[in-house]
Amino acid sequence: MEVTCTQCQTKLNIPDEKIPKDQAIKVSCPKCKNKITIDSRASTRSEETEKSGEIRDDYTDSESLDFFDENTKLALVLADDDIADKVKTAVEGLGYKYIHAPNTRDALAKLRFHRFDIIFIAEGFDGQELENSPIRNYLNTLAMSSRRRIFLALMGDRFKSLDDMTAYTMSANTVISTKDVDKLPSIFKQGISEHEKFYKVFMDTLVEVGKA
Repeated sequence: MEVTCTQCQTKLNIPDEKIPKDQAIKVSCPKCKNKITIDSRASTRSEETEKSGEIRDDYTDSESLDFFDENTKLALVLADDDIADKVKTAVEGLGYKYIHAPNTRDALAKLRFHRFDIIFIAEGFDGQELENSPIRNYLNTLAMSSRRRIFLALMGDRFKSLDDMTAYTMSANTVISTKDVDKLPSIFKQGISEHEKFYKVFMDTLVEVGKA
């Protein structure tokens, strides 16, 4: 779909598969940051609504989506502010763009629209236990080639940092103890390095067959 910014007239080409069906979303123009509304819902409104000129939106400002250069490495952080600030420092120090979602609905919208390199989920985010996290459930439905691109880190009081067995049972790449929040830079550096080495052959194969 081609969309034109009403403010600066920049034309944006958005893959159709990135646009949720029968929903209205907002995206930010990469040039002027103006909010652009994209409404894929069928344009059927009642006669009463048409006469009154009333328009109802199914989104909130928190669901506004941004555009990023395809080479930008993105980190989605799902945690309360105190922990999120620590994660922000850690991921930005490693060259990732920090993205925060205030709730599960906003996070899922971002996941459908962007490809994240890191996803961090803290126990209790949006009132959800990690075992029942809709974010984890969504990630588990991804194709293997897409899921293996993502470094998923889970944080909770019950975890021992960098416990591979626990990470495996949680379908994550690493787990982190909440008490080690100040050690996040070194934990991320080690975990991401091991993740990249482990899947290097897999990723090289994807590149060779043109699926990367």
